[in-house]
Formats: sequence, C-alpha cells, structure tokens
Amino acid sequence: MNSVAEKYSRLIKSKAEKFGFQSCGISNADFLEEDARHLETWLKNDFHGEMKYMENHFDKRLDPRLLVEGSRSVISLSYNYFPKETISTLENFKISKYAYAEDYHEVIKEILRDMVVELQREIGEFGFRVFVDSAPVLERSWARKSGIGWVGKNANLITKQNGSFYFLAEIICDLDLVPDHETTDHCGTCRKCIDACPTDAIVSDKIIDGSKCISYATIELKNEIPDYFKDKMEDWMFGCDICQDVCPWNRFSKPHLQSRFTPNEALRNFKKGEWKELTQELFSEIFRKSPVKRTKFMGLKRNIEFLKPSPDQF
Repeated sequence: MNSVAEKYSRLIKSKAEKFGFQSCGISNADFLEEDARHLETWLKNDFHGEMKYMENHFDKRLDPRLLVEGSRSVISLSYNYFPKETISTLENFKISKYAYAEDYHEVIKEILRDMVVELQREIGEFGFRVFVDSAPVLERSWARKSGIGWVGKNANLITKQNGSFYFLAEIICDLDLVPDHETTDHCGTCRKCIDACPTDAIVSDKIIDGSKCISYATIELKNEIPDYFKDKMEDWMFGCDICQDVCPWNRFSKPHLQSRFTPNEALRNFKKGEWKELTQELFSEIFRKSPVKRTKFMGLKRNIEFLKPSPDQF
C-alpha cells in the first residue's frame, strides 16, 4: 500500500476522533458476496414483514460502487448514544434510548459533512456521499468488514470496549485507503439476548425475524399490530432495547457527550395516563425533532392503545 493511502487513512481516523466518533474503520468498496446470500435467504423467509422497501435496490445494498460512482473505499464510523441516565419506566411506557432526543440522522449527518469539509481542505476535492441509516447500505456488514465490531446473536454490531449502543454511519468515497481487518466474534455460548426476547424474534444466531420484533411492530408496521404481540410488548411504545440491555458487553457502555442527545424533559415527566391522553398538538411539540415522528401521531396512539394499561393506572 502506498504512503499516500496510509497518510490519508491516518488523517481520516484522526478527524473521526476529533469530531466525536467512537470508532472508525475502512474497507474496500467491493461487492458483498457473502452478505448477498444471507440477504436473499432473509427476504425469501419473509423476515422483513411489511418492510417491502428491503426488497428494493438489492444490488445497490451489496455494491457501493452502484451508489457512488468511482468509489474505492467505505469509511465506517460509530457514534455513541448511550445515555447518562435512563428515563424512568415507573408508571411510564418505554421508549428506545436512541429516540430520547434529537433525530440522529440529522445530528450525525451534520457532523459528517463538517468532517468531510475539513478533510477536503487538507486532502483536496474527492468524490463522496455520506450515509446515516438513510439509503440502501448494509451498515453492519461494512462496519464488521472494517473491524469496528462483530455482529452479535441479536444482529447488533458489538464491540468489547463499548458494547452496542451506538449509531453507524458511512462515507463512501473515491479515495484509495488502507483497509482494516475484521475483528473476532466474542459472543461465545452466551444466549442472553435470545432468551430475553419476549417475542422470539431472534430465530437463530444473527438471524432476526423482523416481523416478530417489537421495534418493527411499534415503528415499521403501518397496519394494526397483530395479536401475536398481545401481552409480549413489555410496555414498549416505541422501539425496544431488551436484547441490548441484557447483553453482557453493554456493561462497558459509557455515557455519550452529545448535548443534542439529552433526553426530552417531557419524556421524563409523562406517566401512562398522560400518554393515553396524547393529542396531535402535543405529539408535534414533544417529538418535533425526534425519531419518534417517524411513527406519526396515529402510529404512537395505536401502540399505546395496544398496550392497554390497566384502569388503576389512570
């Protein structure tokens, strides 16, 4: 590998640290042959439920050169979102930690763009696109290939140093860079995530039946929640963190330093009875910049109604 590629690779990792990213790894922008077989099988098994968009852009999901013309490298980055304190679930419904505050798509994209501006000042112009869970990119596959972590039995990317409470992002670019090596799998014989899932969504090691996942039911599903989920939701009104909360590696998670990820005060103070009376106006006020807006007011109301709190909680 030439010295320019090494210099640029070091610079990119240095900038990633400066801009607050937890990890940064690099892989060659090649076709993901092994992932192609897994994705095809997953789709054939209908594990994507009503997420029909997963059937679209099959080739683009597997080959970054179809997303970014002339791309040579995929830069994978992780950004911590583990909160300093979790929102109390006492007399309250539950919401995934990633949705406590501002929408991560916007926050991290802004940081990525600023980072690329600095890189181009020092490297010169180069072709690129930034991605934060917003295009047909197999983020975990690229992060795994770049050595950031391994894919756990719950299909989340896990690291020994930081667990799994972080977002993934990518810069796909036309720079020749030095690729990193994959890390090893450290789940061993642990089955905590599999055993803890109340809906049996983890059908086997690293294979998730998305149609049985609480996160799918409360976010992705647009129709009525199937009876299969009755009495299995464990008070989750948006998303679910169960398989991450029980993962032993998450005992190493450290609080994030991003002020825009500070929990919304309204989420701290609401109780079940108040959520039951949620209005469109209040929903828009509380979740204006939140990932929760993805489910829309009627979707969140549907989730809350499905949980059917007992009368003595009002």
